[in-house]
Amino acid sequence: TINMDIGDKVAIVCCSDGMPQDSRDIINKLNGTLLNIGLNPVFSDYIYRKNSVFSGSARQRASALMNFYRDKEIKAVFDISGGDIANEILPYLDYNVIRESSKLFFGYSDNTSVINAIYTKTGKASALYQIRNLIYGHGDKQVLDFKNTLIDGKDDLFRFNYEFVQKESMQGIVVGGNIRCLLKLAGTEYFPDMEGKVLLLEANHGTVPHMVTYLNQLKQIGVFNKINGILLGTFSQMEKLCSVPSVVDLLKLYVGKDIPVACTGQIGHGTDSKAILIGKEICI
Repeated sequence: TINMDIGDKVAIVCCSDGMPQDSRDIINKLNGTLLNIGLNPVFSDYIYRKNSVFSGSARQRASALMNFYRDKEIKAVFDISGGDIANEILPYLDYNVIRESSKLFFGYSDNTSVINAIYTKTGKASALYQIRNLIYGHGDKQVLDFKNTLIDGKDDLFRFNYEFVQKESMQGIVVGGNIRCLLKLAGTEYFPDMEGKVLLLEANHGTVPHMVTYLNQLKQIGVFNKINGILLGTFSQMEKLCSVPSVVDLLKLYVGKDIPVACTGQIGHGTDSKAILIGKEICI
């Protein structure tokens, strides 16, 4: 459970691409929604794009994140960004401070690189979740799940439906997230040890040839020989295009018949998406 109280401060950061200048109305709406929930958002100085996609340098964005980790009044950190450049902050994070902290980091998409690096370097879990979901199409349900989970200590935000398409059970610590962004860590000190893990994979953009590339890279670096199972989230563009072959069919080409595979439509880039803890044991 996550125990937060009414009036607690939470941090809002952008580790990946800065938010466009014309997104201020969205950010103001998010600020108001969090205040209505009873939380006090504190924003990083590096939210909006100043130069190209950069809200600040890698060192500045990392420093802003670490300042929130060190601030005892901040109870959780929510990243509102996505895009491409999150992995450039990884060398500038203080993993000892993160390891000693009790606060949870929330982010999705490109922040897959940050979340998995945190787990790899500290053993700590982070949540794959986009807090901007509170103000989008499924906002009412998201706000309810968010409040029930973070303030009332329930698990609504983390409870998702799934179905098995191969085998019927899996257990292990969850790693992964966005498939493209996870693979940025391959060959680096930030890539998680895959032995005995449950690998979560989802994607926003990308069609069949992209997924063939990503899945083959995972196979060629030995991931499918080590993991205990695969949980597939949503693959937004492929699903929108009704791509053939499907992600499930592609995956089966490369993982064989012995790895458990389950699917959920509730984790990924959809505005109805639930959260999942990367770096925490799951048994389904």
